[in-house]
Amino acid sequence: METPTKTIIEIETAVNAPIQKVWQMWISEHDITKWNTASPDWHTTSAVIDLKPGGKFCYRMEAKDGSFGFDFSGVFNEVIPASYLDITLDDSRKMTVTFTAKGNTTHIAESFEAEDQNPHEMQRTGWQNILDNFRHYMENLHEQIGLHYEIKIDAAAQKVYETMIDQEKYRLWTTAFCPVSYYEGNWDKDSKISFIGEDHNGEKGGMIAKVAENIPAKFISLQYLGVLKGDQEVNTGEEVDVWKGSFENYTFKEEESATLLSIDLTGTKELEEFFNNAWPAALNILKDLSEN
Repeated sequence: METPTKTIIEIETAVNAPIQKVWQMWISEHDITKWNTASPDWHTTSAVIDLKPGGKFCYRMEAKDGSFGFDFSGVFNEVIPASYLDITLDDSRKMTVTFTAKGNTTHIAESFEAEDQNPHEMQRTGWQNILDNFRHYMENLHEQIGLHYEIKIDAAAQKVYETMIDQEKYRLWTTAFCPVSYYEGNWDKDSKISFIGEDHNGEKGGMIAKVAENIPAKFISLQYLGVLKGDQEVNTGEEVDVWKGSFENYTFKEEESATLLSIDLTGTKELEEFFNNAWPAALNILKDLSEN
């Protein structure tokens, strides 16, 4: 008896981004949970990848109302970084993903064996929606957004201001962003100042800014000029262009015996979740330092 021939469905898209960045976002467990959805009422709640031949992956996909969920999982048969993935899904169906660079655009082609439970056109539409969602996610990663955070601190504005910019206390309240964080330079108006972090391996990175304004205990404005990579200052290029010229503003408003500290800055979609977690944590540390 002949084995029934599997129907092969092919989908594709073109992403306006370099192939290395596309690859990084395709295999990033964190990023997969942001784009791997076929419709707004579904989401991927977790993603685990062991990216090597014989390694497994599992994406947990669930309806947002909690009514249903399933694991999309399988095994990598072949992995060619930034080029090709050959996969066997847990239901034994085969699929491949091919990445092709065309200048600063990346073409992605997926091919998969259709399953028998749902109409083929429905499967094509769902998988294409996921692929299109990835393209939209990639192309809007660096979209700039305004972010605002504030906290009420039971201390005079002068105390909050001095605590915030003090060399040693700065290292404490900014641990919410990076375990080792400090600045070099000073806070005088028109001065250059560098905000530096070190990862667990001691690798340095950070941001370079100009103090656009400093009215003690009232207002500080920083304008970003570039980034630090190790000991090297980088002032041009795609990574810098996302930030260059944007402002981070601190407003101190004294209310009786307390101070309302407000932070307004330009962020990106890519870092919105990180900032939404890190800034409130940092401000709470600053509050404790200022009140004690």
